[in-house]
Amino acid sequence: MHQEVILGLTIPFIGTMLGASCVFFFKNGLSQFVSRLLAGFAAGVMVAASIWSLLIPAMEQASGMGKLSFIPAVVGFWVGMLFLLLLDHIIPHLHPTSDKSEGPKSSFARSVMLFLAVTLHNIPEGMTVGVVFAGWLAGETTISLAGAMALAIGIAIQNFPEGAIISMPLLASGTKKPKAFGYGLLSGIVEPLGALLTIVASALVVPILPYCLSFAAGAMIYVVVEELIPQMSEGEHSNVGTIFFGLGFTIMLTLDVALGG
Repeated sequence: MHQEVILGLTIPFIGTMLGASCVFFFKNGLSQFVSRLLAGFAAGVMVAASIWSLLIPAMEQASGMGKLSFIPAVVGFWVGMLFLLLLDHIIPHLHPTSDKSEGPKSSFARSVMLFLAVTLHNIPEGMTVGVVFAGWLAGETTISLAGAMALAIGIAIQNFPEGAIISMPLLASGTKKPKAFGYGLLSGIVEPLGALLTIVASALVVPILPYCLSFAAGAMIYVVVEELIPQMSEGEHSNVGTIFFGLGFTIMLTLDVALGG
């Protein structure tokens, strides 16, 4: 496999690892203020990546359909949304800011439920990176190596707060630092694995690449609306979440346009 692809699949995981390592540098869990800030930033990155790195390329690749070039984007987007909705209902999980678990009833420990919540969100991110690199390997002219790397860097940037969001609440709840770090690290492993499996299945992916790109976008937007926006908006002075949403959005936009052009 190309060295560039291996690097591209590794970069997002490094972001998760660095975020999870916050447990070794901070004694207490994340404050509500910091949680809102990080959630807003991650949401901004994911929305920008969904638009510039996924939906727009999906429509460009379907340009041969003329005025109907929106169809793969719309269909794939909704399949991605419904896929995450399904996972939300069949996998027991607990969001960091909630005391009530979602999905089927389970006797899992709180740490496991938190781990499953973030892992659930990391699935579409791994698929996103895998789909884009599969397109580049297949020679799709709308996807450049620089653009694929820009997406990987953007996902890594938003993985930093996700790694912290899983490990720091565990630390605050009494989990020892190495174990809290381990849970944060494990939650990110699904990303390179999901990306690798997507590339391995590229023979199936590439013929329907516009649908796959928009599928990843729909899954990511589901995570943003279902989890990150409520988290960044709760409590007083929630405008900090909005400001950092804008910051994350513009950073990802800049990466995609500057590196992906």
